[in-house]
Amino acid sequence: SFFITKFQTLSLIYFLPINKLKASSPRAMWRRSFSTGSHVSSMHMLKEKKWDALVIGGGHNGLTAAAYLARSGLSVAVLERRHVIGGAAVTEELIPGFKFSRCSYLQSLLRPSIIRELELARHGLKLLKRNPSSFTPCLDGRYLLLGPDKELNHSEISKFSRRDADAYPRYASQLERFCKLMDPLLDSPPPETLQGISSLQDRFKNKVHNSAYWTRLLCQAASLGQKDMELVPDNVLPDDFSYAIKYSDYSSGTTKINLAVDKLPEFHCCKSIYPGSGPQHTGTIHIGSESMEEINSASQDAVNGLPSRRPVIEMTIPSVLDKTISPPGKHVINLFIQYTPYKPLDGSWDDPAYRESFAQRCFTLIDEYAPEFSSSIIGYDMLTPPDLEREIGLTGGNIFHGAMGLDSLFLMRPVKG
Repeated sequence: SFFITKFQTLSLIYFLPINKLKASSPRAMWRRSFSTGSHVSSMHMLKEKKWDALVIGGGHNGLTAAAYLARSGLSVAVLERRHVIGGAAVTEELIPGFKFSRCSYLQSLLRPSIIRELELARHGLKLLKRNPSSFTPCLDGRYLLLGPDKELNHSEISKFSRRDADAYPRYASQLERFCKLMDPLLDSPPPETLQGISSLQDRFKNKVHNSAYWTRLLCQAASLGQKDMELVPDNVLPDDFSYAIKYSDYSSGTTKINLAVDKLPEFHCCKSIYPGSGPQHTGTIHIGSESMEEINSASQDAVNGLPSRRPVIEMTIPSVLDKTISPPGKHVINLFIQYTPYKPLDGSWDDPAYRESFAQRCFTLIDEYAPEFSSSIIGYDMLTPPDLEREIGLTGGNIFHGAMGLDSLFLMRPVKG
């Protein structure tokens, strides 16, 4: 796993609806470099030119699609409703001096072929390796460090089970073989898409002649969600397609909290061994996941329509590896939290007091492992499932644009392609 830092997006044409920012704002200057000018001139250019492709949504998926289209020689316009591009992978300075990866917290799914083919390294991409990459503190004073070092892994796992430590290399080898098997599938075009595209084109013919900008290709960056279907005219899409989208599972149980803190968390389980900054801070820190019973209990709360009483938390501290995203001596912390229903039965995420109560529940849980964590917080930003849907466009707040259950993967996908 890696952190991403210092990445500048490829130069394309972006139409951003908000351009009027004060020149003194650092974000205004960054935003202006990707704008075509005023909103009026942008709309004029969009109307006057025939584009080969329009990409709706300037998130990482949309930008990747646009880059490949432009790379093939097509003229491409990217439409983004937010004031910044990047979608769920955007970096925003929400608290002065602290730069947050607003939604994402790790880079683990970016395909090597994309890095290579789009020459991302030449455009400023730098991956920061984490070693060790995983730290699990325990309330009984023990802890588990894991990473690419095989000897470290064996030594750490042996503290809990020598048998598991001996079996772990075989487990890792099996996973590696499985990944090699899956790689060709991940880099291959989705099957059975051309027929569907042709059918869609026929249905649109003669129905939108005077009500749309002309383009050979229209690409929505993310998957079609239930709310998107409300924008599509009746009788345009096949009935079976519309039905599948309408009844697809977009449920989500994740919340993201971004924090600015004035010091690193000090975990009592290893404070005497690693005082100050240490290997416990470089990887993903797993809170509230010491046993399957704990994880199941947190999940069952969500099944019952309630936020987890003791949430499962994945903490990362990217400022340990990248000193440019926080002021000296201070740090950026990401919390990926499970489980939080979209519509909890005991309150509403629109209620500030309810939101604050859950945030404090998470901070108090971390205090059990790292005393005084709560007192180190300078400020925080919280994104619940409705926030992720409203601000980023993730239907249901689902970070995968759909539930990743066995009933919706591979041959069981809701729609073809």
